Amino acid sequence: MSQAEAVAVRRPTPLWTLGLLRNELAVTFRRWRTLALLGVLAAVPVLVGVSVKIETRGGSSGGGRGGGGEGPAFIAQITDNGLFLVFTALAATLPFFLPMAIGVVAGDAIAGEANGGTLRYLLVAPAGRTRLLLTKYTTVIAFCLVATFVVALSALLTGALLFPLGDLTTISGTRIGFADGLGRALLIALVVAASLVGIAALGLFVSTLTNSGIAAMATTVGLLITVQILDQIPQLHALQPYFFSHYWLSFADLMRDPVYWDDLVKNLGLQALYAAVFGSAAWARFTTKDITA
Repeated sequence: MSQAEAVAVRRPTPLWTLGLLRNELAVTFRRWRTLALLGVLAAVPVLVGVSVKIETRGGSSGGGRGGGGEGPAFIAQITDNGLFLVFTALAATLPFFLPMAIGVVAGDAIAGEANGGTLRYLLVAPAGRTRLLLTKYTTVIAFCLVATFVVALSALLTGALLFPLGDLTTISGTRIGFADGLGRALLIALVVAASLVGIAALGLFVSTLTNSGIAAMATTVGLLITVQILDQIPQLHALQPYFFSHYWLSFADLMRDPVYWDDLVKNLGLQALYAAVFGSAAWARFTTKDITA
């Protein structure tokens, strides 16, 4: 075999790379841990919807006070239109439940393979470390989308079963049709999924630092909680716009008429920055790391 033929054999083809991605997606979404996380996320909108329904039947007001289109303000309108349960569920799960699930999957991406003794065998195949890392990150991003849409779909079905559907009132006070509202719900779900790419990259970087999947998951979730706490301390207001979670709830601005884009653009730009920085750090660490397991 000539040197050129040997290089061709070692070089991964696009078809082989797609096969690796399909395998990673299948393995991730067949794990009981992943299914349990998705089950918990799907249960949150059901619990919120049933609680609002029970409270309404009991004669209490369905809402609370809240500004900026966050959870409480959406809750106040669920009884009039079940579509608002989608916005409420995403606002309720985004600060902790969704990013925690992402942190678990991302933290286990590399460290879990090392802990299970399979990472070295994956690298024996012609994928290479860079392609393997990109495949892992793509799988985590896919989980971001699936987890977000599980919450949104569960909320939509629960809202349709428990409450009326129809035209809805935006945060700005204007009326829009149900089809327009459904389109905005889809766009909000996409924005929420995009809001998680930063924590996904951070979790993947942490996963390259250790051979313990549990340690990587715990560290990622711990960083998430720490940042959430720091984002609530007034004395740190100068730093807070740089925290990956600071603009998460800006998706509510999509329910304004016209849409207020400033914070949305800041959020997406910040997530792209985190993805670039920690994705690069994960690549630098993983491509130079001694693989012993």
